[in-house]
Amino acid sequence: MEENQKDKEIDETTIDECEETIEKIDDEVIEEISEEEKKLKEATEKADEYLDKYQRTLAEFDNFRKRTSKEKASMYDDGIRDTVSKLLPVVDNFERAIMSCQNTDDSFYKGIEMILKQIKEIFTSMGVEEIPAVGEKFDPNLHAAIAHEDNEEYGENEIMIEMLKGYKHKDKVIRHSMVKVAN
Repeated sequence: MEENQKDKEIDETTIDECEETIEKIDDEVIEEISEEEKKLKEATEKADEYLDKYQRTLAEFDNFRKRTSKEKASMYDDGIRDTVSKLLPVVDNFERAIMSCQNTDDSFYKGIEMILKQIKEIFTSMGVEEIPAVGEKFDPNLHAAIAHEDNEEYGENEIMIEMLKGYKHKDKVIRHSMVKVAN
C-alpha cells in the first residue's frame, strides 16, 4: 500500500508539473499568436496606407493630365487668334483693293480676288468666322458702334453699315465689327 501511496504522490507531482508545463506552453503560444496578430495588423495598416497613397497619386496624375490637355488646347486656340489678328489688316487691304477695282476684267484684280478667297478658306478651316453685321441687332459683345444715326427705315439698334469686318474663333471675338447703328 505504501508503494501505491508513493505512486499516487509521484503521479500527482508529475500531473502538477505537466499542468504547469502545459500552462507555460499555452502562455507562450498565446503570446506568439498575439505578436503575430500585431504584426499582421501593422502590415494590414501599412498596406491600407500604401493603397491610399497610390489611389491619391493616381487621382492627382489624372487631374494633371486633364489640366495640361486643357491648357494645351487653350494655348493652341490662343495662338490661332493671335496669328489671325495680325493677318486681319492684310485681309482688310485685299478687300479694299478689290472694292476699288471691282468692275475690271484685269488679271491683277482676279489674282487679288483669288488670294483673298484662299485666305478666307484657310480662316474657315481653322474655325475663324466673320461676325454677321448688316441687318443684325447691335450686340456689344460682337460689334463696336462707331456711329449712330436716326433713320426710320431701320429698326431700333439695327446695324446699318459695317465699316470694318469683325471675326471670331469659336466663342471668342478676335476683332469686333466696326458698325453704324440706327437709333
